[in-house]
Amino acid sequence: MDELASPHHPRMFSLQKIVEISYYNMNRIRLQWSRIWQVIGDHFNKVGCNPNEDVAIFAVDSLRQLSMKFLEKGELANFRFQKDFLRPFEHIMKKNRSPTIRDMVIRCIAQMVNSQAGNIRSGWKNIFAVFHQAASDHDGNIVELAFQTTAHIVTNIFQQHFPAAIDSFQDAVKCLSEFACNVAFPDTSMEAIRLIRYCAKYVSERPQVLREYTSDDMNVAPGDRVWVRGWFPILFELSCIINRCKLDVRTRGLTVMFEIMKSYGHTFEKHWWQDLFRIVFRIFDNMKLPEQQTEKSEWMTTTCNHALYAICDVFTQFYEALNEILLPDILAQLHWCVKQENEQLARSGTNCLENLVILNGQKFSPEVWGQTCNCMLEIFKTTIPHVLLTWRPAGMEEDSAEKHLKLFAGLLIKCVVQLELIQTIDNIVFYPATSKKEDAEHMAAAQRDALDADIHIDTEDQGMYKHMSSHHLFKLLDCLQESHSFSKAFNSNYEQRTVLWRAGFKGKSKPNLLKQETSSLACCLRILFRMYVDENRRDSWDAIQQRLLSVCSEALAYFITVNSESHREAWTNLLLLLLTKTLKISDEKVRQLRDVRVVVVCYENSFNYVDKMASLRFLGTQAGCGSGQPGLVVGDPAHSRGVETR
Repeated sequence: MDELASPHHPRMFSLQKIVEISYYNMNRIRLQWSRIWQVIGDHFNKVGCNPNEDVAIFAVDSLRQLSMKFLEKGELANFRFQKDFLRPFEHIMKKNRSPTIRDMVIRCIAQMVNSQAGNIRSGWKNIFAVFHQAASDHDGNIVELAFQTTAHIVTNIFQQHFPAAIDSFQDAVKCLSEFACNVAFPDTSMEAIRLIRYCAKYVSERPQVLREYTSDDMNVAPGDRVWVRGWFPILFELSCIINRCKLDVRTRGLTVMFEIMKSYGHTFEKHWWQDLFRIVFRIFDNMKLPEQQTEKSEWMTTTCNHALYAICDVFTQFYEALNEILLPDILAQLHWCVKQENEQLARSGTNCLENLVILNGQKFSPEVWGQTCNCMLEIFKTTIPHVLLTWRPAGMEEDSAEKHLKLFAGLLIKCVVQLELIQTIDNIVFYPATSKKEDAEHMAAAQRDALDADIHIDTEDQGMYKHMSSHHLFKLLDCLQESHSFSKAFNSNYEQRTVLWRAGFKGKSKPNLLKQETSSLACCLRILFRMYVDENRRDSWDAIQQRLLSVCSEALAYFITVNSESHREAWTNLLLLLLTKTLKISDEKVRQLRDVRVVVVCYENSFNYVDKMASLRFLGTQAGCGSGQPGLVVGDPAHSRGVETR
């Protein structure tokens, strides 16, 4: 070290002699040689980081020659001499920032890999540690050379020498992950993710090799070694890529992670899935989300959104294995997404819930249906925007204006979620688009005066209605009725709507929740009428009848108090649904309603609506209406323009 200390004229005589001594002593027994190398290796660590580049180059080149000679001898199983011998390369790469020396280290390692791959065993750890250091470099040449060699190891050498490299398999995957996270080289990032996907093939095709490998895994059960040594490192590193990288790279990482689950998940044990989803749910961890609002919003709209759909796909594919252990967590995650102040993520949460139930509902046990309906009820309750009924402006200060605009944005998202949830329930119970088709058929039948015609929508039997108990349907009805009551209260509160409008809530006209008011009630009526004529629900008919009559009478009583033409217009399909469904109730069911009197008084200004429905025949609910007695009088007969009701 004293000879090398001169900054201008270092002498390398002794360094050369150390290289020769090392060479001649290499044939000693391994225990002796290991103790000698502890001293000499430490010397090479220091010399390889010498500020004089000539000295460092000589040291690295000497190390290369010694390493090639040492690797020729191979390594016995359960020995780790190679790892000790090659450690100076790792140290120099970590500590020496000279591009020349770093490039030289990479080239030395690449030469070893190309010429001595068959003899390397524990040395793979050092090799991947060096390439891991190179992976985050800003020098394109260093990154490219290191990546080329890493790719060669993964695609070719692992193919031939996988058992010898198992101890370093997770180091290889971690190294690829580091290449993927280098933002300066996006093409390399994408290729690194492809190679991680390639690594999954080795785990899938050679699980027995992983099971039989002991070494550091002595405390891991043989059945779990494939997970601990193989699948977990791959999936964990992909999750790190997702959490660290920019959008395009993390999206690719996310796609590959779920591709691996879908392709190989049939081989996973149940407790492996639990470990895996702990990793997956980190994507939604609030503490790990970006702090900047714009970045957080982008993360939710893209990565969280993508992950949500992928989770539901995996859950559906492996439902039998996952429903017992993961359903509560997945429902909780969907609830979390709906509660975030991000419209896209909230919509996706409800959409995924819908897909989850429609695709798996026929396999649900009563307990699972209970969990699912409770989740929907909770989402409904937490997203009803109660503040809309009570909000008042606090003052005219700029900060308060900014605060209430932010509040309005959150309330608007809650309004959207309520609509989405109503549609979700309708789609789950009756199958998507069924209700829309039914409304169109009702309108067409009314226009051609053919309301008696039997209407059957092809998709209605694909819904989950027949798989749900009356108890579970009543829970959904509770959600719908609560949503309807809230929106009705809001739409009737003209003063509060004016206050919100003047404060800038929801655009150029006064805010309203007409869509929520009508769609929640429409879904409610569809479910109740379907239950009321369902022979399989005889034991619940009394409860159904009471609820149906209560809903219908409240709806009609409310409608006749509505003065706004646009508000009445919004009820067109709803009233048509109610009246058509009532018309089609059997005589026997009507007799059960004989004690009920429904009186509807339509003000003169509602006759425009009546005119549109001139062909509609409303089945009255008075006793004996089947004998030709008058049933229901709509408005003043003198002004009804011949509208007949039966």
